[in-house]
Amino acid sequence: MREAGTPGAARRVNDPAGLVRLLSAGDRIYLPGAGAEVPALVDALCAASAPPLHITGAFVPGINPVPVERLPEGSIWSSPFAQPAPSGSQAGGRLRHLPMSYGAFASHLRGATFDVGFVHVSPPDANGLCSLGIAVEFTPIALQRCRRIFAVVNPRMPRIPGAETFALARADAVLELDTPLREYDVGTPSPQASRIAELIAGFVIDGSTLQVGLGKTPDALMRIVADRRGLRLHSGMLSDATRLLADGGSLDPRALHASCVHVGTAAYYDWLADRADFAVRACDYTHGPATLAGLPRLVAVNSALSVDLFGQANLEMLDGRMISGVGGAADFAQAASLAHDGVSIIALPATSGRNAVSRITARLDGVCSLPRHAIDVVITEHGVADLRGLAVTERAERLVAIAAPEHRGALQDAWKDIAARF
Repeated sequence: MREAGTPGAARRVNDPAGLVRLLSAGDRIYLPGAGAEVPALVDALCAASAPPLHITGAFVPGINPVPVERLPEGSIWSSPFAQPAPSGSQAGGRLRHLPMSYGAFASHLRGATFDVGFVHVSPPDANGLCSLGIAVEFTPIALQRCRRIFAVVNPRMPRIPGAETFALARADAVLELDTPLREYDVGTPSPQASRIAELIAGFVIDGSTLQVGLGKTPDALMRIVADRRGLRLHSGMLSDATRLLADGGSLDPRALHASCVHVGTAAYYDWLADRADFAVRACDYTHGPATLAGLPRLVAVNSALSVDLFGQANLEMLDGRMISGVGGAADFAQAASLAHDGVSIIALPATSGRNAVSRITARLDGVCSLPRHAIDVVITEHGVADLRGLAVTERAERLVAIAAPEHRGALQDAWKDIAARF
């Protein structure tokens, strides 16, 4: 393993295929995800001439597609996220979904070993330090466990003063590549998302620390709370709506607003460059228990695929298929629910699909991603179920009340059968 700061004899290559040619069959490699993904490198890893590899990385569903069907025969992809991959990908061993939160995955990486770790950075400054820019996530942790490090130096990666850095002298191979960064555009919030966001906003007061995920509801929420003051941001991911809060004076000017990644549009990345009020840190800090325990008035807002009448949430399975992972939701939800001034919120539409299937269910139709003791409040467009301090039956009554009206009768009947056994 490479010790931090150990200089390497860097080999310069001309394209992603040149980096892949330096790999050997069976190598264990770490590949950064989110905005640090290099799509051209992923394509090179899937080329006919590429060797089979054991790849580990946190590719995020909806942002970083995992090309399971294109990987060379014998390759294995390990990630804390499942992906909408061909049926049998997990059973066949090609896709290894590690059911871990971001905090747990960070701990897992500290005990792993890799033959090669990839890093995607800005050009170096006068001291030879490159910025990890918009996406730090697990990279600094993984690089400490790598025998060799391959660096992709991209002039489009913004230099953010509060982002972690990488000394280019540590690299064993360097590719200079001018390529667009992964983008995420949430689009216009729907009326449903805006209604849910309005209800969430009632829990966000001046001086709150806000954690949100990605999507139309978090984006709408950030717009609605733009009239608050002294807000702090501490999240796994931040996106374009962050700019609205900053430019509108909603953010606490004394705070350093932290995340492990930023995922948004190219215009947002340009805006982030050289800003000193944002920290982009590794997940062992952003999702670490000690860090989260020190956040004042933490409002953790996460989404789910379904919530049952016990108040448990499924964030990972849909129609019997694993399509995602718990991500950082488990770390933030637990921290917010334990904080005396915090609140853990799950927000979701009341129904899904063309048949308007209820997402408030009698029992979970997937795994329990978040236990009931880590969820304080559940919100749909039909209302707020504040579950704090309630008994089991009282919680069920409140959850039925925020289901879609056409599903409430069936849920009440199902709960009567469940509760009769208590």
